[in-house]
Amino acid sequence: MRVVPGMILSNGERWKQLRRFTLMTLRNFGMGKRSMEERVQEEAQFLIQELKSYKQSAVNPTNILVQAVSNVICSIVFGNRFEYDNLKFLKLLNLFNETFQLMGSTWGQVYDMIPEVMDHVPGPHQRINKLLDELMVFVNERVKMNQKSFDPGTPRDFIDCFMIKMNQEKQNPNSEFNTKNLLLSVLQLFFAGTETVSGTLRHGFLILLRYPEIQEKLHEEIAHVIGDNRSPNIEDRSKMPYTDAVIHEIQRFSDVLPLNLPHSTVKDITFHGYTIPKGTDVYPLLYCALRDPNYFPNPNEFNPGHFLDKDGKFKKEDAFIPFSTGKRICAGEGLAKMELFLFFTTIIQNFKLATKMHLTDADISPKMTGFSNVPIPYEVSFISR
Repeated sequence: MRVVPGMILSNGERWKQLRRFTLMTLRNFGMGKRSMEERVQEEAQFLIQELKSYKQSAVNPTNILVQAVSNVICSIVFGNRFEYDNLKFLKLLNLFNETFQLMGSTWGQVYDMIPEVMDHVPGPHQRINKLLDELMVFVNERVKMNQKSFDPGTPRDFIDCFMIKMNQEKQNPNSEFNTKNLLLSVLQLFFAGTETVSGTLRHGFLILLRYPEIQEKLHEEIAHVIGDNRSPNIEDRSKMPYTDAVIHEIQRFSDVLPLNLPHSTVKDITFHGYTIPKGTDVYPLLYCALRDPNYFPNPNEFNPGHFLDKDGKFKKEDAFIPFSTGKRICAGEGLAKMELFLFFTTIIQNFKLATKMHLTDADISPKMTGFSNVPIPYEVSFISR
């Protein structure tokens, strides 16, 4: 498969250079700072207006949540958001969705493991590279737009920052800052930042439909701490232990990437009596930690109490690692946490979620599709409070 360079699916020097740059750039554009928070708050308000336009009709929330989360990434990567009815934006998201589904399918995973064989086998996986080419064309067009008005002194977005780094390292033969890695880094930011957050939000709303009493308790805390007349901000989180616990439990329970991303051994190692040769792909399962009964009693049940102490205060758990752990922990962890809190609280502040479906505990249990967990298809009405 063609997605080899870039930050997420690389090792060694390439990974070090691109990860260091990506973390620095995200921080410069407000990772954990006010400017990034304002981008998410702005998008949350656009989302609220869009949901109000549905006039309480029952809708599948998948597309609109993907659009809202993607727009946050767009504002970082391209320097602007898109209207929800923008045809180019919709085409881009359709391409991402089809690519993600194909890559996560059995065909796509086998293709990733033995591409030299699967290149000659007919099947749906043969479409993956065509889709990636179309995505690369879209991103390349955006890069060319930036190049026409590029000012190294005033970078507007991730693309500008990458081009500045490319210019700085033109004479470095070992530099990983080239056009191909720029295009793939942009694509991987989209893949990593869109599906995981929007998938967690979809799981979360489904769970709140199953447990309306949790939804009402959330709204009570939001009304008490934030009220009805201002937008939630990230500082509110420390005063909202129940909301924080519910969001953490949604992440733990939904476990959107149970297999984690592949790692590679840097030397021969012995683990529990088994020899793992250097260069072997290893999948450290997040599922084992997030469903560990030593940390989470009755781990297959949804219970915000997993993250609350006897006094109702929020408590951390060492086994809570939805973003992985160690040196390869998700580079966008801070942004994802901010998005989840601000999108959840803004929506519950403005709407009561309702459905005509009769949901059971089995319905809210995550369903493994490829390498990700997804919720069942469902419809929800957003009823203005």
